[in-house]
Amino acid sequence: QKYLCSNCNNILKKALQTLCGHRYCSACLAWIVRNNKNAICQKCKEEDPNTLSEESLLAEERAFGDAAINKEISELKVHCVTLGCSWSGIMKDFEEHQSLCEYALIPCHTGCGHVVMRKKLADHLENGCVNNVTVCQQCQRSLSSTEYQVRTFLSQIIVILNDLSCHFPQSLSTPSADKDGCRFSEVGCSFRGSKEKMKEHEKSAVGAHMLLLLQHMRQLKGTLCSAAKAAHGVTPQEKVISELENKLHVFENIVAVLNKEVESSNMEIMAFRRQSELDQNIIRGLELKIAELHRCLAQKDAGLSSLHKSLLFSEQASYDGIFLWKITGVGRKLQDSVTGRTVGLYSPAFYTAKYGYKVCLRVYLNGDGTGKGTHMSLFFVVMKGDYDALLPWPFRHKVTFMLLDQNNREHVIDAFRPDLASTSFQRPVHDMNVASGCPTFLPLAKLQSPKHAYVKEDTLFLKCIIET
Repeated sequence: QKYLCSNCNNILKKALQTLCGHRYCSACLAWIVRNNKNAICQKCKEEDPNTLSEESLLAEERAFGDAAINKEISELKVHCVTLGCSWSGIMKDFEEHQSLCEYALIPCHTGCGHVVMRKKLADHLENGCVNNVTVCQQCQRSLSSTEYQVRTFLSQIIVILNDLSCHFPQSLSTPSADKDGCRFSEVGCSFRGSKEKMKEHEKSAVGAHMLLLLQHMRQLKGTLCSAAKAAHGVTPQEKVISELENKLHVFENIVAVLNKEVESSNMEIMAFRRQSELDQNIIRGLELKIAELHRCLAQKDAGLSSLHKSLLFSEQASYDGIFLWKITGVGRKLQDSVTGRTVGLYSPAFYTAKYGYKVCLRVYLNGDGTGKGTHMSLFFVVMKGDYDALLPWPFRHKVTFMLLDQNNREHVIDAFRPDLASTSFQRPVHDMNVASGCPTFLPLAKLQSPKHAYVKEDTLFLKCIIET
């Protein structure tokens, strides 16, 4: 359990320990603080809501890197859970394994949309990937399999046209390679432009070029027929013309099929792009809604925490100047005070009268000031109240502290009268004044002595009486 984050409940990544002693991933803590004002440690709320203190407030600058736990985590024995993989090792080597695992499912890097096992990627690229490219041996450009087939077919067409021009040079010449004009200009394409524009044009106008070639071939077929009639009776020429007509018919069919396929592919690509844009818009909208919901939940959590505190205070508040404070889990809280995880504990607020002074107690189980490490220190705190404007200042009532012996034999009692010149007893400017009281209220040895029953069943009782 100690290796798990208090927020995401996954294995800790770059563990940070907060003042309240709980651990978070560095990214989780940053996210909580960024999205929550006055964020409170969730683990503290789950363990004991009655002991929430300033140490439970989360802030990145109040947390420190836990090198010891990070080292323990890096040496944990782990194994890969990917189906079929038998790798095992330690945590610090796991991230490297994840990038090499042959059984891991990864998306094809060509963007074809397929997800395949890493060890089967090569087979997918060779036999199944629609986006896999082939390098043209003539121009060294990278072409998709469809583009490469079209380029090959066009080369065959040019060979046939050259063959035809040998027989009928007066009617046909090879398409021009003019640097400013399209190579298909002699079959009807009028596009002209720079080399860069020409590359874009030839790539995007495959279908149009196919139609121009088809029309030109039909015209050529008519020319062939006329030539055949003119050369009637010459057997070798009839044979050549017949063969060329058959080839022309075959290629007419091929061009028509390829043109349909190109048009269909273009329509599918356009539909896919439109759907992809719609999906991206939907995803962005959902992400905004999720962020808004997280913000609302954080606000509600903070509101519930505030209401819970208010409810606890109202249940435990007294209005007659007499307050009894029950503190549970004394052993753990004393140890936290010794280690510095918890500095001091505040009691719920109480009042000297219904519309009187608002006050509370603060106890340092391991001592404070002159009593640190040797005594339990107990202090009295004057708080800002709703009716301070109607009350006389400075506060001048006698305060009596009592630590109750739960066997009713020897209570510890101490009392003081306020120093009227001290700022601790003037009308509060902030939420509470500086605490004042007894730094050496009780020796720790006496608190823990079996001769007394100050702590019984891990619980102690402190009482405060204000003379009114």
